[in-house]
Amino acid sequence: MTRTVMCRKYKEELEGLDKPPYPGAKGQEIFDTISKKAWTEWTAHQTMLINEKHLSLMDPSTREFLQQEMQKFMDGEDYEKAEGYVPPPK
Repeated sequence: MTRTVMCRKYKEELEGLDKPPYPGAKGQEIFDTISKKAWTEWTAHQTMLINEKHLSLMDPSTREFLQQEMQKFMDGEDYEKAEGYVPPPK
């Protein structure tokens, strides 16, 4: 049976993650409140930000920036977008 969560981003009951995405309290919070759909969308957006903005994950300020943007993304707030990015046609 698929595990479901009340997704913080979509405000509806959706399929949950299979396991916390990383250790600790933050990983558990994401596991408990974020759907697989929202997490997949965030990881794709995060990858785009890293690539387009030439971010280094070795830099602690980059990791802090990405944490803040993830919070905004999941809470439905205005979050950072990659400048000049045009999504491919569907």
